[in-house]
Amino acid sequence: MNRLIPIAVLLFLAIIIADSSLYVVKETERAVKLRFGRLIDTDIQPGLHVKMPLSDDVRKFDSRVMTLDARPESFLTVQKKRLIVDSFAKWRIADVDTYYKATGGNEAQAMNRLAKRVNDGLRNEFGTRTLHEVVSGERDQLMLDIKQGLNQRVRESLGVEIVDVRVKRIDLPPEVSDAVFRRMKAEREKEARELRSKGLESAEKIRSSAEREKTIIEATAYSESELLRGEGDAQAAATYAAAYSKDPEFYAFVRSLNAYRSSFKDKGDIMLVDPQSDFFKYLNDSKADR
Repeated sequence: MNRLIPIAVLLFLAIIIADSSLYVVKETERAVKLRFGRLIDTDIQPGLHVKMPLSDDVRKFDSRVMTLDARPESFLTVQKKRLIVDSFAKWRIADVDTYYKATGGNEAQAMNRLAKRVNDGLRNEFGTRTLHEVVSGERDQLMLDIKQGLNQRVRESLGVEIVDVRVKRIDLPPEVSDAVFRRMKAEREKEARELRSKGLESAEKIRSSAEREKTIIEATAYSESELLRGEGDAQAAATYAAAYSKDPEFYAFVRSLNAYRSSFKDKGDIMLVDPQSDFFKYLNDSKADR
């Protein structure tokens, strides 16, 4: 039992020494080694490594691509038009030595310094372009120029690499956008009025054309009806004349009967006529015969 105690103590000390002497760098990490606060080893590769207990300190950093989501900033174009730009950048550590010396390994500090560089790059590029080029004309070329310009500066000063820079949104300032919206509204209302006036003009043309066609159709129909009526009257007159020429006395008798029928069809009518007039010719003749 007495022999086991020293062995256990030695094992315990060995474990403590091994734990303080060995460290692991993951595939997604970059690391530096400091001895008494002085940088002695940079860009330590992934794997198992040894360090001096108590004197050495290892700082690890995330080597994956990280996102810098910058807050919206105000920039001026070459036309001195102010824009509110919301952007983001993708970055990662390229030089661990420079990164640690520039930021002390503080990711928040690296983000702040990188955000200022990104904003400066955007401001410079926006200042050489028009509003149309920024919004639609040269968006891809703008992002490429910003990325290349930033990489030349931040790699040397911060030890990081800009993977990509993108603009999420470009807005006009509130006071400008309100004026633009009012102008757009006025233009749309003007366009609507023009369309309404053109519609009314077209409607009047169609209506007048329809009225003219109606008048022409009615006149043509009336002319044809009068022509047909005249032809019918002529045929009727010819028929009457032919019948009258064959038996004038019978024709006169039929005409008188029709006149009697029309005159005496209503019992309430009163008519004053001389009994000896020609109107009662056939009635008087029939009484004389009896």
